[in-house]
Amino acid sequence: MSRGRGRHYTRLEQLAFEASCLQGIAARWSFRWGLHGRFGVTRHEIRVPKQKGLPEPLVVAFASDLHAGPTTDPRMFEILSAAITDHKPDVILLGGDYVSFHEADVSAFTNVLARWQPRFGKYAVLGNHDLWTDDEYISARLAEAGARVLMNENAPLPAPFDCVSVCGIDDPWTGDADIGRAFADSQPIKIFLTHSPDGLLLLKQECFDVGFAGHTHGGQVSLPGGAPILGAGGPLARKYSRGRFEVDGHGPLIVGLGVGCSNLPIRLNANPELILCTLVPADV
Repeated sequence: MSRGRGRHYTRLEQLAFEASCLQGIAARWSFRWGLHGRFGVTRHEIRVPKQKGLPEPLVVAFASDLHAGPTTDPRMFEILSAAITDHKPDVILLGGDYVSFHEADVSAFTNVLARWQPRFGKYAVLGNHDLWTDDEYISARLAEAGARVLMNENAPLPAPFDCVSVCGIDDPWTGDADIGRAFADSQPIKIFLTHSPDGLLLLKQECFDVGFAGHTHGGQVSLPGGAPILGAGGPLARKYSRGRFEVDGHGPLIVGLGVGCSNLPIRLNANPELILCTLVPADV
């Protein structure tokens, strides 16, 4: 079997993690007792200068860190799907880490993803867990479910929003991210899509109208005020652990808490979330 570019988890490590989660039994009990957290929808608004040509408001949904497999009960994906159906976003962005340990587990999410039909498409980037398994397999399954996987490239949205580009990079933590290629020849309105906030470290002169990142889970296990206890890897994971940040000279970054559970089938004070961000034309 081919392995991912990250080459982090050995087969023995994968089996040990899965055994520690009791083949998914722990996740099912965690979900049943509310220990996957209470799913919520978080809203943001981004004002885009009128001269950039945004014809009308654009509603963008962002979800990250699905972690399909023994740490996440698949009922979380049905809850996410219900929220997508209710809110009918124009565009869906996916922030990576679709599995925890085994690439084949991605089907638990892609079976749900295939149902979503936003007017202007589904776009995805990969995360470190995807690269630690078989990222080619995961990319192929995402594509079959209708999502365009962006790896150091950008894609303009269909008309009338062809003034907007989604600029996606490879995982900045374990992949081979190239910001320059991702932003090259992009449209006036730029949406930056990165698995981890560490993508900010690669920015030079590039600016964006809004950026989205996941990876941190908000710590997944955090203090009541939101301070991460466990935290995720990467130099910016604690500084940008959750919420909206103004990144000087570049633009606003929104960091989502993610949906699934990584390594441990439990969330405390870091509830799973779907982010809805509305881009509006405005005089600024």
